[in-house]
Amino acid sequence: MARFYQAKKKTDLNTKHQAFKIEKIDHHGAGIAFSGKKPVFIDGALIGEDVLAQLTESKSKYARARLIKVLKPSKQRQTPFCQHFGECGGCNMQHLNHQSQIEYKEQSLSELMKKFSGDVIALNSSISEQEKGYRRRARFSLLQDKKTQTLQFGFRKRQSKQIVQITDCPVLEPELNQLLPDLYQLLKTVKPLSSLGHVELVKGDNGLVLLLRHTPSLSGVDKERIEAFAKQKNLTLFLNHGEGAVKAFGETPYYQEIGVQVPFTPENFIQVNQKVNQKMVEQAIEWLELVPQDRVLDLFCGLGNFTLPLAKATQHVVGVEGIDEMVVSARANAKLNQLENVEFYHANLEQALIEQPWIKETFNKVLLDPARAGASGIIEQMSTLGAKQVLYVSCNPATLARDSQSLLKQGYSLSKLGMLDMFPHTSHLESMALFTKA
Repeated sequence: MARFYQAKKKTDLNTKHQAFKIEKIDHHGAGIAFSGKKPVFIDGALIGEDVLAQLTESKSKYARARLIKVLKPSKQRQTPFCQHFGECGGCNMQHLNHQSQIEYKEQSLSELMKKFSGDVIALNSSISEQEKGYRRRARFSLLQDKKTQTLQFGFRKRQSKQIVQITDCPVLEPELNQLLPDLYQLLKTVKPLSSLGHVELVKGDNGLVLLLRHTPSLSGVDKERIEAFAKQKNLTLFLNHGEGAVKAFGETPYYQEIGVQVPFTPENFIQVNQKVNQKMVEQAIEWLELVPQDRVLDLFCGLGNFTLPLAKATQHVVGVEGIDEMVVSARANAKLNQLENVEFYHANLEQALIEQPWIKETFNKVLLDPARAGASGIIEQMSTLGAKQVLYVSCNPATLARDSQSLLKQGYSLSKLGMLDMFPHTSHLESMALFTKA
């Protein structure tokens, strides 16, 4: 029988301003109201508030609305301190006071672990630090405005490719933040502007770092001007015209934590919040109750953020990382810190690992610190490694909760759980969970 296409009827969206009562906040920081039984997600709204909002999307199971006005504000609401709030895609929780942000994140972590793993324990004390000036690295997008032929310099709007012009970022380390006006004035003189990709600023313990991504290569005049700027500001300069970052001049940047020195390049991953990172590493060592006889496996080890401090307290540590260049750097970092009881290997942790030389060793303790996607490729093999303790550090509580289901099935139990406020004024959180096998 022939079938004919029939266009679906368009559902008229009621765009009149409507009053809503906010009953919850979701795990991305949006307020949740209900229209009948259907949840309505409203960015910028807080629990207990009466708000006026306009529907922007209506599906069969949920709707989204734009906040128009807060009719009855929450006592936890505060005036955002950044002039770009609401337009910039970062720091979406500035309207909620910092202590309440911590409580919200603790609740989010507990709810996700309960929902996906079914295991519930009381949270350990959260780790938090200063709420402003904490970011030691940031990437700024650069784009030529085709209409005005001027340079756009800033961060992306939320869920958009458009750029918000940034002149000041209160959560950025003050020394980096002070560079922004002069850096913008410099970059807008580059010709052609279309050659610019992005600029990255990083603060190391031995100075500030500037990375400029551009294609094609800079002209001689522009390169000289940028180098002069970097020298004037005492910056280490890296340039990348499509083939990786190359240091133009300056010292190799590094940071020091827990008795080790970790050199890095601006293209390497390092945690944005140095003070929280230091406390996080200290807590990991404390929770694992390390003794000299321990044999520890550190998966997704990066440059050795955890691996190197672990090696100072144990008999033997193996670090495994999926990016070959970072493995090379991690080995050099171990040599720099005169650590001979640590080995680093390159491996794709999303694939079967039976051929890996280190997989045949036994480890009584394992630490995982995966990216947001989690550790689904390796998590099923934890019990085969012989580990009695598995410490899981996560920047995404949803994948932590998902992966914990596997650990529980393998005979582990959740012993400790804690939240780390790595990213104040955003809905993102870092978490740490300790699983123990009797």
